[in-house]
Amino acid sequence: MSRDWLEHHQIGLYFVAVAIAAVAGLASEGVADLAAMAITPAIAVLMYAMFLQIPFLELRQAFANRRFVGALLLANFVLVPLLVWLLTLPLSANEALLAGALLVLLTPCIDYVVVFTHLGKGDSRLVLAATPLLLLLQLLMLPVYLQLMLGTQVGTVIAIQPFAEAFLLLIVAPLVLAVATELGARRSAAARAWSAGWAWLPVPAMAMVLVAVIGSQIAAVARQLEVLAPLLPVYAMFMLLAPALGAFSARLFRLAAPAARAVAFSSSTRNSLVVLPLALALPEPIRGLAAAAVITQTLVELVGELIYLRTIPALVRGN
Repeated sequence: MSRDWLEHHQIGLYFVAVAIAAVAGLASEGVADLAAMAITPAIAVLMYAMFLQIPFLELRQAFANRRFVGALLLANFVLVPLLVWLLTLPLSANEALLAGALLVLLTPCIDYVVVFTHLGKGDSRLVLAATPLLLLLQLLMLPVYLQLMLGTQVGTVIAIQPFAEAFLLLIVAPLVLAVATELGARRSAAARAWSAGWAWLPVPAMAMVLVAVIGSQIAAVARQLEVLAPLLPVYAMFMLLAPALGAFSARLFRLAAPAARAVAFSSSTRNSLVVLPLALALPEPIRGLAAAAVITQTLVELVGELIYLRTIPALVRGN
């Protein structure tokens, strides 16, 4: 089994992981409890492995194609947030659903979006080069968006200390370690070998996170299907409209077809596994339902991506 084999078959592996985790989580409460204990370490490993693949020290390369960057930023940080605000207005009466939906829909994906872009005939190299910029900007903008969209609810929904602790432990710490490793690899053969070994891990680590997350939360999702039902039209409309916004942004910047498809995939693929720890750090009364809202989006998105692989290449043709 080679690294190329893992990357080529990762979508199938993720669906297998989700199926196994769902069956196990629904069948045994003990399995669900064990999976819940594994979430934090599994996400920490995934974040470090994933961040190691992102060329943070070559951030300036992200600006090499200015039209692509302009279209990507317009789509992800202006048009999509406006869409999310409109779509989530009907959720305002339920703080947990609103918080979960905002967390997951406001953060563009930085990992498997590269694979989906490649399979969907988009320019995955442009997306990969832009991942450091996407990550840094979403970390800066997420608190701003939450403040604007939650309004007076933000004080009761977001408890600063646990939210900040989860953010520092599961996002900032792996990010800093990855950058330090990248710096070390420029001077040390041992550090380069270490990085090369971790290059195998993003796909298995993603599968393990899916197992931990789905296995621990699927029973809660199943028990609360009626409560979670208002999310389904929100997520469905997002999956329908977000790629159109990406295509519109790409057309404004007159991008060629592969780059335009890359913007469409980026605008419609969300960062659910990165923000899940933030949902789990919300106050106790809303934590479980908010996390279930994030997981529900993941399940909807995995199906949606398979549809995108056929529709985006056909519909997004660039200039």
